[in-house]
Amino acid sequence: MSLSEWLTSKRNVVLKGNINILNLQVPEGLWIKCDRCGLLMYYKTLNNNLKVCPQCQHHFPTSSQDRIQQILDLNTWTPINSNLASTDPLGFSDRKFYGKRLLDMQTKTGLSDAVQTGLGLLNKVPVALGIMDFRFMGGSMGSVVGEKLTRLIEAATEQRLPVIILCASGGARMQEGMLSLMQMAKISSALYKHRKECLLYISILTSPTTGGVTASFAMLGDLIIAEPNALIAFAGRRVIEQTIREDLPDNFQTSEYLFKHGFIDLIVSRIELRSKLTQILSFYDTSK
Repeated sequence: MSLSEWLTSKRNVVLKGNINILNLQVPEGLWIKCDRCGLLMYYKTLNNNLKVCPQCQHHFPTSSQDRIQQILDLNTWTPINSNLASTDPLGFSDRKFYGKRLLDMQTKTGLSDAVQTGLGLLNKVPVALGIMDFRFMGGSMGSVVGEKLTRLIEAATEQRLPVIILCASGGARMQEGMLSLMQMAKISSALYKHRKECLLYISILTSPTTGGVTASFAMLGDLIIAEPNALIAFAGRRVIEQTIREDLPDNFQTSEYLFKHGFIDLIVSRIELRSKLTQILSFYDTSK
């Protein structure tokens, strides 16, 4: 048994030179184990490294609030349309009424829906920023997500600002049916008007970016950036294999596979993302 495995299975341990078993209880939440390499580390160490494993560079999930702090200049974030919240237009229910599911998610995450939108400064450059949050119903795209992103893009077009959208989504929100699917066309139309004004749109794909989000605005960026080893797909792997009756490569639907085949432009670690965006924006002239 490795050290990480042994420590993971014990709570009454402390590290002091060599390992000594003491009658001292380690508080829950103090340690976390990397799913990829098995490294056991302090939560604080992981958080200080922007939730990227210092050993294997595995990118842990992170919240939209963390993303804002990681990308924008301090205290420059101004949320817009933060009061928009979904209703239940179809009266949908599965194991739980959709309205109850929404309320539970809002209470759990503190968010009104699966995206935050707003304006801010990135190294003193004004930008319009949208950040999807996978914690809210898998980052699924309902009517409010579509409306907030559309309004963000329209505001950026009016103010001649570059748009940056961080995608993290399981796709369209089935509880809203066609109302969810139509958001793909609505956001894409807003991006078309933004592009006609020769304005910049940067799409950042995090893990996972799937379904209708991938099939629309996620892949429409002037520059498409992805985090390392991100899952990026439209349909699921098994669905594709059963349809084409062939086995897919092991790394199929990863950012590395998509980069190799020309679907994305850059793979950038979360640690380097702010500096890379700063560099890109330095080439961009909003006066045109």
